[in-house]
Amino acid sequence: MPKSARRPSYLLHRPSGQARVRIDGVDRYLGKYGSPESHARYDALVDDWLRRKALDRATLTIDELALRFLDHALTYYVKDGVPTSEVACIRSAFRPMIKLYGNTLAAAFGPLRLKEVRAEMIRLGWKRKAINGHVKRIKRAFRWAVENELLFASKAYKALEAVRGLARGRTAAIEGKRVKSVPAAFVDAIKPHVCRHVWAMVQVQRLTGARPGEIVAMRVGNLNTHVRIWEYVPPTHKNEHLEHDRLILIGPKAQAVLRDFLETNLEAFVFSPIEADAERQAARRAARKSPMTPSQAARRPQVGGRRRPKDHYTVASYRRAIARACVVAKVPVWHPHQLRHTAATELRREYGVEIARTILGHASLDATEIYAEADLQLARQVALEFG
Repeated sequence: MPKSARRPSYLLHRPSGQARVRIDGVDRYLGKYGSPESHARYDALVDDWLRRKALDRATLTIDELALRFLDHALTYYVKDGVPTSEVACIRSAFRPMIKLYGNTLAAAFGPLRLKEVRAEMIRLGWKRKAINGHVKRIKRAFRWAVENELLFASKAYKALEAVRGLARGRTAAIEGKRVKSVPAAFVDAIKPHVCRHVWAMVQVQRLTGARPGEIVAMRVGNLNTHVRIWEYVPPTHKNEHLEHDRLILIGPKAQAVLRDFLETNLEAFVFSPIEADAERQAARRAARKSPMTPSQAARRPQVGGRRRPKDHYTVASYRRAIARACVVAKVPVWHPHQLRHTAATELRREYGVEIARTILGHASLDATEIYAEADLQLARQVALEFG
């Protein structure tokens, strides 16, 4: 992106200890670095600069459109005060477009140029579904520009809508592997190689069909344990921005697993890496054969720190724990999202696709069909009896 189009940075002037911002080559001092007043002054100056730099629709470039949409994305795609992974996906989608057409006028970016950007993604070795998703993000950026009167609708977004997604088997793009359910034997194989907290998460997810993010975010206060079938309302979920409700039902088997992890603190996470680490350290001390030296006994754990266990698991740490256990157990590495596919397949086979959709929290049957693999054994039995 052109250097002149970038948002000015909030900087420290070391000799004076003041915050500063350089606008149009001139340093503006804002007051004590880090103070609320300096941040307020910075926001006011930058907002005024952006207003003065507002470009006419006829001169807006791809670089400038991408910069403005990314600024919008950083405030729009936010969950719990943190930008979501969608922001990184948008950055990834924009890179080939900026590389090829960064200095091109946005109004001149039509379907053929979008298809050339897509061809560049294919040359980079990106998978077909990822490419289709990135093309949709580029279209979304142009729609946003039209919505905010940065572009004329007839010359931008509407024209780009004519570009259809890549069809399976009709493109040179790599076809990604479909996520499949994980065999029960591979799941059971990791039990000796994970802590009881991770194993409990695996069991609960296996029994409820919940998403990995819903499992790791579970707090005691999110659970209604005063009914026969427990209810869990996740604090956040994938489709909450669409105003969809999410209720996870927890039956007797999953309840039996959870009971060992519930405590009186309603704000506590059900599955805690801190507790898991303490249990691991206690087991190591119990198995120790040599006496502990005085210096070792006097050691105290550091407070905080990047390497210290956190108060709850993340989807990434949950996935890594499973991957490490798979390697030790010498089974193919699987990831926790496959447990949701396993639950979908079993639910559809036993109770039908409508019940599976309700339990999994899908808005449509199509989504459930993607998760649930066809039960070929049942089809073979019907063919044996009918044909």
